[in-house]
Amino acid sequence: MELQYAPEDEAFRSEIRGWLEANLPAGWFDEGFEMAPEARKAFNEGWPAKLFEGGWICATWPKEYGGKGLTTMQGVVLSEEFARAKAPLRADFFGDTLVGPTILQWGTEEQKKEFLPRILNGSMRWCQGFSEPNSGSDLASLKTTAVLDGDEWVINGQKVWTTGGHHADYCFLLTRTDPDAPKHKGISYLLVPMHQPGVEVRGITQPDGTAEFCEVFFTDARCPKDNVVGGVNNGWKVANSTLAFERGMSATTGYRRFEEEYRLMVEAATANGAIHDAGIRQRLMEYYTKIQILRINGLRSLSSTLAGTKDMGVIALGASNKMFWSEMHKAAMELALDIHGPASMLVDTGAGTSWPGTAREKRRPGYPVSPMMSAFFFSRSETIWGGTSQIQRNIVGERVLGLPKEPQSSQP
Repeated sequence: MELQYAPEDEAFRSEIRGWLEANLPAGWFDEGFEMAPEARKAFNEGWPAKLFEGGWICATWPKEYGGKGLTTMQGVVLSEEFARAKAPLRADFFGDTLVGPTILQWGTEEQKKEFLPRILNGSMRWCQGFSEPNSGSDLASLKTTAVLDGDEWVINGQKVWTTGGHHADYCFLLTRTDPDAPKHKGISYLLVPMHQPGVEVRGITQPDGTAEFCEVFFTDARCPKDNVVGGVNNGWKVANSTLAFERGMSATTGYRRFEEEYRLMVEAATANGAIHDAGIRQRLMEYYTKIQILRINGLRSLSSTLAGTKDMGVIALGASNKMFWSEMHKAAMELALDIHGPASMLVDTGAGTSWPGTAREKRRPGYPVSPMMSAFFFSRSETIWGGTSQIQRNIVGERVLGLPKEPQSSQP
């Protein structure tokens, strides 16, 4: 299964390649290129502005809202070329990929004019306020409340696993605005400023020393009345749109970081002799096979989008894809540790100073863990965030296969 690119798509590819070659640091495409820490910091700080100047941030958005109005295939080509160059394409994941498209779909014109330009130019950072200590998998049971007081909502409650909350300017927040409605019906989706009295952010230190996940406490925090997206008490539908954006993977690029991991594992196993272990070889081929399934599934989903069809097979694919790749990757990182054996515990084990998918917040200075081990730790969470594997199985069983719901335990 291969894509067919039109001549105009290939011309667009050449344009993107030329821009990347002109704007990435000298030596970027050289084999073994590494940036010194200070140079990397300067690049990370300046790159969003270059992306904005080039018009590549949210380039698939309509022109009237600051995008380039790219076609689906142009968006695919854009993703492919940035992935080929291993160049960052996003300024702020939560703004570019989650709340921005949600505002485009559900927001008022006033909300679009207020928030979308600042998402595009990278001047506004976002975090997601969905999960709570007792409302993770059963998100609709959330307890955080918002009560209207004149022209403002007054918010009280707690959120957890709020990635980047300590850096964010705004939070797209799910709150209960009608306590008497059924739990799915009384929720609203608010855009809440983070820099105000009544908002406290605490980092949660992870095993690899990062603290990018936070818990956030709201105590009489305030939000403008008009910052409800999609209408009052319609937040569940709006949130499902956001989750669909989160769970989506780029059709022709999402599998590539896993292919790079596979290549690194084969190199390491060949170098240290682990490749002669039949069990290791079998697990490597299992990983490779699943990566190809992921690639083909992405092409299938893209083909359906281009054709404007949504058959049950494609719907089932969308519901199960997140579960598939996250469990695949969890097993793959266990394989990486088995290939390296006791050397996995060394800080310099793995691919030098980098590992695919670990371009996250810097590890705590001096924390003794390699980027590969950091990726192992993070893979444990991938079966949880964005919808746990257990819940994804329930969704597939109930909504796709038509199986009865799980029996609920009786309340005492």
